[in-house]
Amino acid sequence: MKNITAIGFDLFNTLITIDSTALPEAEGRLASSLSASGLCVDPESFLDSHRRSARRFLEATRADGRETHNRFWICAALREAGHDIDPEDPRIAEAVEAYFSSFVEHCRVVPGTAGMLRCLSAHFPIGLLSNFTHGPAAREILAATGLEACFTAVVISGEVGFRKPHRLVFDRLVEGLGAAHGGTVYVGDDPEPDIAGALDAGLRPILTTYVRDRGLTYAPGYVSHGPEEDYGVPRISSWDELRELLGCADRC
Repeated sequence: MKNITAIGFDLFNTLITIDSTALPEAEGRLASSLSASGLCVDPESFLDSHRRSARRFLEATRADGRETHNRFWICAALREAGHDIDPEDPRIAEAVEAYFSSFVEHCRVVPGTAGMLRCLSAHFPIGLLSNFTHGPAAREILAATGLEACFTAVVISGEVGFRKPHRLVFDRLVEGLGAAHGGTVYVGDDPEPDIAGALDAGLRPILTTYVRDRGLTYAPGYVSHGPEEDYGVPRISSWDELRELLGCADRC
């Protein structure tokens, strides 16, 4: 690939993976937090409602690209359990933090990622663009994994209010990198938001199949991974393949 001026990356299933126990543990912490704060629920029925609410709200984002948030999913499930509560209630905020604490603990950096990012950042501005509903948790994950310092620009959908594949978030990434759309490569794993989204925004996407090829757990788990389509873009399954594709194999 020639005339590259900047590189952006997705987060989950691209730079980091997550243990298979993370989601069940997160759900358990969510239910426990609500019960501890006086919002007693039957864990099994509540979590079933929560999963359905999450899928419904996430699916609705396809209409206009506007981001959702976990507090709305929780409140919708609580209403089914007989609790009419405002999404801004402090007890909901506590439950959200309890839920995401599991993901922070169970994230794992893809082997070789830190070195790859450090090397590429010597030649290009490097950015992150992630669909993540709760910005503080995304920031905590970046700090906990040691990846935070690798990026010139970080765009989190929960902080912007829109999510991939909406063009706005890709524009924010390119703007933060101080680059041009046509010179910016974007590496991601999910065909619709990452690949189609980047193409529609004028970026140059690369599909990574690292997680799929190794049979690892997809994150976060409430929506199925999009069907693979042939968008005619390059694909990689390792950072060595990325370095070779970018023409940096002899420098990294």
